[in-house]
Parts: sequence; structure tokens; C-alpha cells
Amino acid sequence: MVRYALRDRIILAAALVGPLLVALILVPFRGSLASTNMALILVVVVVAVAVGGNRLAGALTALSAAVWFDFFLTRPYQSFTISKSDDVTTAVLLLAVGLAVSQLAARARRLQVITITDADYLARVHDTAQLSQSATSTDVVVDHIKRQLRELLQLRDCRFEYGSLLGHPPRLEQDGSVRVDRRQWDVDQRGWPEQEIELRATGGGRFQGRFMLKPTPGARPSLQARLVAVTLADQAGAALDTAGPGSPEQ
Repeated sequence: MVRYALRDRIILAAALVGPLLVALILVPFRGSLASTNMALILVVVVVAVAVGGNRLAGALTALSAAVWFDFFLTRPYQSFTISKSDDVTTAVLLLAVGLAVSQLAARARRLQVITITDADYLARVHDTAQLSQSATSTDVVVDHIKRQLRELLQLRDCRFEYGSLLGHPPRLEQDGSVRVDRRQWDVDQRGWPEQEIELRATGGGRFQGRFMLKPTPGARPSLQARLVAVTLADQAGAALDTAGPGSPEQ
């Protein structure tokens, strides 16, 4: 977490200082370069920071680029006044394009994260399905899914209970929601409940057993992760229905 905080501070510093440094470098050439060309160079700086940072960093870079373009690269120099209407238009476009680019870069980065995460979830489901088909014992499948659930849901521990239901613990439902005493629990805001959470494994329309999830305090697994967990539990239920349950854990 410290590493990411330091990285964010560096990106924000680059957002503020980067356009200033580039504008200063362009000062000797402002008589020979068209203002539109200098603005395009500053847009490159905005893109570079936006790709490596976030929306805030991209927006700050765009604003900084427009300010220093006005101050150093338009007449009258060293003034925030712009005498030529074309330069006013260029400055406004620089700001608008910079803001748009920062938003697009942030969105592209978010989509990349989602794609990578989805690929990981898909791999977990696929690997479990293959194991279910090839394993000679359902205990192997159950143990594999327990490991997957620990990682996926950020659990301290996970165990499996064969047989009938006992008690009324919090339950992870098929739609990814969590219910405590028949009321929905907001995992996104409150994290896991403190008690063990039940995740039922059904197969062939019958209850086969349940995974008992021991949560890590403060963990907030996403809805997508919870839905994948439900899918894995269903795979355990299908394997148990096909082959019959193994011996209960001691």
C-alpha cells in the first residue's frame, strides 16, 4: 500500500511539474513553432501522465498544460492574457483534449484490469471443471475448491461439511448476496460478517454439503468474485452428485 501511495504522489507531481518543464523547453522555439504544434507537444505530456496515473492526474496535467501554454507560449509572454483569438481557441482545445484523453486513458486502464480479472476467474472455473472430470475422488475436488475459495474470497480458512444442515449461519446466496438472519448484508460497504458463512453445494437438485467460510476481518470481495465462488460450489455439488460424497473431514 505504501508503494502505491508513493507512486500516486510521483504521478501527481509529474502532472503539475511536467507541463511546466516542457513549456520552458519550448520557450526558445516559440517564435518558430506554430502555437498549435506546441499545444500538440503538451498533449503528448498529458497522454503520458494519464496513461500512468488516474483521472485526477490526467485532469491536473491537462489544466497545467493549458495554464503554462498560456503563460509561456502565447503573446503577451509571461502573462495570463492572450491577445490572439486563435491562441485562445488553441488553449481551450488543449484543455478540452487533455481532459478527454485523461478520461479515455483511465477508462482503458480500468477495462484492462477487468479483462485480466475476468480471465483469472474464468481460469479458476475452467481448472475446477477439468479436475472434476478427471479426479478419482471427490475429496480431491472439494480440497481444490476450498483452496480456490480461500484465495478468491480472501478467507482465513474454509472447510467443507457433508450431510444435513445445522444451525442458521450467514449464507452466501446464488446471486452473490449475503444474508444474515434473513436480512441482506452489504458486503461492499461493511465487509464480511464476523461469523462463519455458509456456501451451499447442490447437485442434481439435491443438497450435497456446504462450504463454511471463515472471513478475514475487513475483506470486501467483489460481487463478481462471490458469483465465481457460487459457481465453484455448484461444481463441487455436481461432482458429489455424480460420484457420491467422500468421507467427511475429521
